[in-house]
Amino acid sequence: MTRMLIVLSCLVVVLAGLSFAATIVVPFLLAVFLAVILSPPYAYMKENGVPGWIALIVMVAGLFGLGFVAVTVLQVSLDEFVNKLPEYRTSLEMQFAAVWPWLESMGIEEPERLVTDAIKPQEAMGYIGAIARALSGILGQTFIILIVVAFMLVEGAGLQRKLQAIEGLPKDALESLEQNLKDMRRYVSMKALMSLLTGVIVILWLQFLGVDNALFMGLLAFFLNFVPTLGSIIASVPGILLAFITFGFPTAMVTAVGYVVINVGISNVLEPRFMGYGLGISPLVVILSMIFWGWLLGPIGMLLSVPLTMGLKAILQSSDTTRPIAILMGLPPRADKVEEPGKPG
Repeated sequence: MTRMLIVLSCLVVVLAGLSFAATIVVPFLLAVFLAVILSPPYAYMKENGVPGWIALIVMVAGLFGLGFVAVTVLQVSLDEFVNKLPEYRTSLEMQFAAVWPWLESMGIEEPERLVTDAIKPQEAMGYIGAIARALSGILGQTFIILIVVAFMLVEGAGLQRKLQAIEGLPKDALESLEQNLKDMRRYVSMKALMSLLTGVIVILWLQFLGVDNALFMGLLAFFLNFVPTLGSIIASVPGILLAFITFGFPTAMVTAVGYVVINVGISNVLEPRFMGYGLGISPLVVILSMIFWGWLLGPIGMLLSVPLTMGLKAILQSSDTTRPIAILMGLPPRADKVEEPGKPG
């Protein structure tokens, strides 16, 4: 009992330290996230005879090029969006004013007070602006993040040899850790591609409908698609709201239908086909991890909740002491894969 209390006390101290140092931890985690995505092409170039220093230069140049383009596009979109917030608030009031008579004709008494108290349209646009400012704050750390990613790519090439050189580390634990890290890398890479596809289609759809800030809405869809379950829903709200502000209720409904088709098609058709039907993590753990990492590290913690949980599961599975926790975090084994006691798998 005493040992458990000590462990829990240490865990509380560690979590408090992570939360306090979130401004330092979050950029580091973003760098790890990018390094995981970029490590396969870096390793591929080295395996095909490209000298390590040339491969590194190519990756670093590509990183800075993509980073510059992403920062420029996102900054322009953010500035345009924030500058139009007062105009959007005024248009939102006008659109709602046109909806009140229709709601009254449907037998709803005092619709203005009812709707305003329920969704608070003035605050809704303020929340969207807060999201924009939060993303803008991340841009100031882009240069440092890219530098850290470059060094991680170099260090990652020799990580396996370093792990093998650790005395006392069981071979099966090392193999399990490598397999889990490979699964995490595959998930992160494919999720990035699916999120990119989601963002591009959202941009094209909103531009087709004539909705303002289509590029910014697509960027939101890209980033928030990494948040499990709720991310795609949250990303659709600003686009639907802007469609309502600009064109009214019918276009907002058409926009909503487009978001549903895009998200359902990619999440339920393409992602299972290319990523597999399981992450190796229980769905309950996925939801709880999103809440936990979001509480600990803020919005970026929600974006990285699944990769962080997969990495934690890989670490727990590499030790005999903590392996039961990793098993509980995962999916239940298939009936034909359950090992009988005393028999090797």
